[in-house]
Amino acid sequence: MNTQLTLISENKIFGGWHKRFSHQATSTQCEMTFAVYLPPQAKTQKVPVLYWLSGLTCNDENFSHKAGAQRIAAELGMALVMPDTSPRGKDVPDDVDANYDFGLGAGFYLNATQEPWNKHYHMYDYVVDELPALLEDNFNVSNKKAISGHSMGGHGALTIAFKNPNQYASVSAFSPITNPMNCPWGEKAFSNYLGDDKTSWQQYDACYLLKQDKPSLPILIEQGLADNFLAEQLKPEAIEQAAKQAAKQAKVNIQLNRQEGYDHSYFFIASFIEQHLRFHWQHLSKN
Repeated sequence: MNTQLTLISENKIFGGWHKRFSHQATSTQCEMTFAVYLPPQAKTQKVPVLYWLSGLTCNDENFSHKAGAQRIAAELGMALVMPDTSPRGKDVPDDVDANYDFGLGAGFYLNATQEPWNKHYHMYDYVVDELPALLEDNFNVSNKKAISGHSMGGHGALTIAFKNPNQYASVSAFSPITNPMNCPWGEKAFSNYLGDDKTSWQQYDACYLLKQDKPSLPILIEQGLADNFLAEQLKPEAIEQAAKQAAKQAKVNIQLNRQEGYDHSYFFIASFIEQHLRFHWQHLSKN
């Protein structure tokens, strides 16, 4: 892949480098921004990668500034890659009312099929295909990868991993939208991006995908019990039920931790990100 990367910024942290780049993306047909943290080990060897997908209203900077993940990534020798949450630009359509839960900052990590969204909103292709190829061509990273995310990004991480179980060593999520076909955020996004035929929504619903006959991979989910979106939008009980149904056909290795008192914020993510990075390292470091 011969793609020109433009360096936006770089900061040394814990002996490695956190760098932001922009580039013209083929999948989304617009300029995209992503960040990569390269640990000290990347100077001398190829390192595995954890992809982090952020939630509604976020971009590539929320996780890098608030989660405190670089210290553990530097210790382990793991690269962190943080894409934006949607295509952006003057020609990229947005929610007509500029609401936070659709359009810019709310790409839902899918490939839109409906106009006018289907030209640019191909975040699934960007995360699954274009960005990994770009990383492997330009940085000292291996093809071993895991994926994680928060809220809308937790939905993205779970669905991408479930659709591509042989590409990822493990998947984790904080406060994920587990059953978007049956919650207001998901119903709004899917009806606009994918149309009214709900059978087309199934390919981006973690609960539906988990019950399909595909190889399982290690799954870790963290959910705060003081999350104000818990009952209406996130529905962790739905993915627990899906896992039980799937387990009748194939082994599903899922751990769902409910954490008393924690909310939907990055204070919650920062409290448990170390456990998630070590969980992924356990699987990435296997031969």
